[in-house]
Amino acid sequence: MIRPIMKDVVFLRQKSEPATKADKQVVQDLLDTLKANEAGCVGMAANMIGVKKRIIAVSMGFANIAMINPVIVKKSCVYETEEGCLSLIGVRKTTRYKDIEVEFQDMNFNKQCQKFSGWIAQIIQHEIYHCDGIVI
Repeated sequence: MIRPIMKDVVFLRQKSEPATKADKQVVQDLLDTLKANEAGCVGMAANMIGVKKRIIAVSMGFANIAMINPVIVKKSCVYETEEGCLSLIGVRKTTRYKDIEVEFQDMNFNKQCQKFSGWIAQIIQHEIYHCDGIVI
């Protein structure tokens, strides 16, 4: 189900809670909402659809994938950039890392650990920051 985009900064600044198997519908809703907004959005966190759970969805170019309870466990090669956000107006400066390693659960709640770099790493970092209540 496609959900409306949350724009309340007070809500977005709250830390998200760990997701459980009971949140499978939230995962699907997040993927549906990302797909519906793909013209102007490459990633979303569950709090962007009004749900305070640690779930993100990321456009990998060829497909959208969900990451449940993602945590960055390694990062390197810091750089400065500017980003926009569907929940906010305008573009803001932020710090990101070129290379990251992320532990998360997939759609079946199986534990995964993957390395990402470049643009995809930047998207993932932005969405994990959302989960942590960090608004750029």
